[in-house]
Amino acid sequence: MFVITLTAAISKLHPPHCGPEDIGHCIGPTIWQLAFLLCGFVFLIVGAGGIRPCNLPFGADQFNPNTEAGKRGINSFFNWYFFTFTFAMMVAVTLIVYVQSNINWAIGFAIPTFLMFLAVALFFMGSRIYVKVKPEGSPLTGVVQVFVAANKKRRLKLPESPHLSLFNYHPTDSINANLPYTDQFRFLDKAAIITPEDGVNPDGSAVDPWRLCGMQQVEEVKCIMRILPIWVSGIVYYTTIVHTHTYAVLQALQSDRHLGGNNFEVPAASYIVFSMIGLTIWIPIYDRLIVPTLRKFTGKEGGISLLERVAIGFVLSVTTMLVSAIVETQRRNYALTRPTLGITSKGGAISSLPGLWLAPQLILAGLTEAFGSIGQVEFYYKQFPENMRTIAGSFFYCTMAGANYLCGFLVSLIHRVTAKSPTGNWLPEDLNKGRLDYFYYLFVALGILNFAYFLVCARWYRYKGTGGVAIELANESTPTEKQHIV
Repeated sequence: MFVITLTAAISKLHPPHCGPEDIGHCIGPTIWQLAFLLCGFVFLIVGAGGIRPCNLPFGADQFNPNTEAGKRGINSFFNWYFFTFTFAMMVAVTLIVYVQSNINWAIGFAIPTFLMFLAVALFFMGSRIYVKVKPEGSPLTGVVQVFVAANKKRRLKLPESPHLSLFNYHPTDSINANLPYTDQFRFLDKAAIITPEDGVNPDGSAVDPWRLCGMQQVEEVKCIMRILPIWVSGIVYYTTIVHTHTYAVLQALQSDRHLGGNNFEVPAASYIVFSMIGLTIWIPIYDRLIVPTLRKFTGKEGGISLLERVAIGFVLSVTTMLVSAIVETQRRNYALTRPTLGITSKGGAISSLPGLWLAPQLILAGLTEAFGSIGQVEFYYKQFPENMRTIAGSFFYCTMAGANYLCGFLVSLIHRVTAKSPTGNWLPEDLNKGRLDYFYYLFVALGILNFAYFLVCARWYRYKGTGGVAIELANESTPTEKQHIV
């Protein structure tokens, strides 16, 4: 942020000002100016890559999962994290953007730079009181070991009672919970078959972990394998959020953005705030009123299960697209059949439909995130093995990235397919000449198919630690434990 602030504050680090009268004669950035800016972006990416996957699991680690208060604290933490995150986004897209656009870009960048510095200072000031879970090495190595060992023993036959006869070593100092044996992905069980060539150390561990893996290690990999189909459905789900935020701005540009009878015009990009307002208002209501009420009826800590919460988000995403399509049909009809309010800078007529008609779809998008997005983040945190929670934290951001790539691909595909259709291009720069509503209806259909796929995956899914037979641990360093059948 400091490097990016310098690009705006120091005249030699950015091109000279280019006004309307200079169009066609503007001087672009030099290679060194561009390199300096890209250097700031690289720092930003590396920093975000460290913060975003880790801050959620690190915050949740501050609660004790072995107590009732700790379990409820973890459930509320995800809600309130997104509440504060969204509130910060509201400040960023309103006050900070206003300062950048109307006062000074250098000051607009300096404010978040100072806030980031303050955040770093506060973080280190509290360092002594944090709960810090010690790392156990690369968790991905253990995942790869299971696949390699299973492949080496792929021709072996599995025993009739795997939970009794397979290698069941589990390190005593591991932070991972003991998992019951499950019969899904049974081909991975072959990684735990003991052969005469396999050696075992005095502490019970395998001599060659690339040839022999413990059943607990295999079950941890199964946890990840079960999550992947749910994750794929999340990518399609999040395209709704991406398109809503993108095209709502374009719809606002060609709608009546005046408030009341005055000349004040709401910036088109500011309409996204409705989504954030919906999310920030709903989270306290859900966390403090609805969850405790549901808990009394269902007996579940979160009121409803994690996948039920995600499912509600999927339904709301389809509803969001449906409402968006209906509103766009009205906006376009107003522009084509009623007097318009002028022309945009890109040549499209401005519809007389009030921009506030976009509020319902954006508020629904906020509620969609309150259920679907927060539900997915909590789902990944609780269902990944404990030593992979930072990877779990990155999974949702991978969902966002995948959704953005998918959106880009679908938009390009729609441009190419509809360009020669009788209705013309659905997504031209002038929305009045296109059929954005058809595009929304297409995503309604995709959302329904994705929801059906999600229901199949959810029905098949087994939550971590449930639905299996307990594995009897036989580590020499600890007494033999036998868990009850879960």
